[in-house]
Amino acid sequence: MADDTTPATVVLVHGAFHGAWCWDRVVPLLEAQGVPVVAIDLPGHGADPVPPGDLHQHGDALRAVLEDIDGPKVVVGHSYGGAVISDGAADVDGVVHLVYLAAIVADVGETLSTVDVGGPSLGLGEAEVSEVPAAMQTTDDGFLVVDPDLAVGAFYADCEPADVEYALARLSPQNPATFGQPVRAAAWRTVPSTYVVCYEDRAVSVPFQRALASRTTNRVEMPTSHSPFFSAPQPLADLFAGIARDAGAG
Repeated sequence: MADDTTPATVVLVHGAFHGAWCWDRVVPLLEAQGVPVVAIDLPGHGADPVPPGDLHQHGDALRAVLEDIDGPKVVVGHSYGGAVISDGAADVDGVVHLVYLAAIVADVGETLSTVDVGGPSLGLGEAEVSEVPAAMQTTDDGFLVVDPDLAVGAFYADCEPADVEYALARLSPQNPATFGQPVRAAAWRTVPSTYVVCYEDRAVSVPFQRALASRTTNRVEMPTSHSPFFSAPQPLADLFAGIARDAGAG
């Protein structure tokens, strides 16, 4: 007998400097499998016209989106977006699974640079751990941007040139407050979760990712850079679709 279970809606949350556009290869692949999907622009990113928001504004914006979606929801956070989903998806009805994609899994009161998982730190300022700090520059208005030349290695080392060009043309400034604000809630403490380790990553160290995964329910690994939504969209979509179908059946 055919399985007529409606999958959960997958809500995709981008990381720092990015926007909903980073999921452009993944969204149609999920839709082709009959999985409802929503990719959002956090305040000040992508097509959102306001100044770059802080972590709490981002969490509030995500919560508003989630509360407007009926039925079960799987919430995916990439990189910095992991802090956003921990903060914004907590105690929201219908959130049944969280996916942390090379992402920060912070506890209440922790910031992106003070996460303590009993292992290696994120290494902000430590070039041997992450290439992102060296790539960041401060603009005259106090926001952070990424040097496009250095961004390629940090974010897109295994991506096709056309995808890299597409991404570099769309990167947004980031509010520096996002890196120093404490997470107000930890949705992963009450919601089942999956950590996706990208083990060719040069933005978030692989040992740190594996330590963060100790806070989640499940762990899977992918042989990609920090941006599998470009370099491995089909495996990523298949993973999300499987989680969404299981969540919908549950």
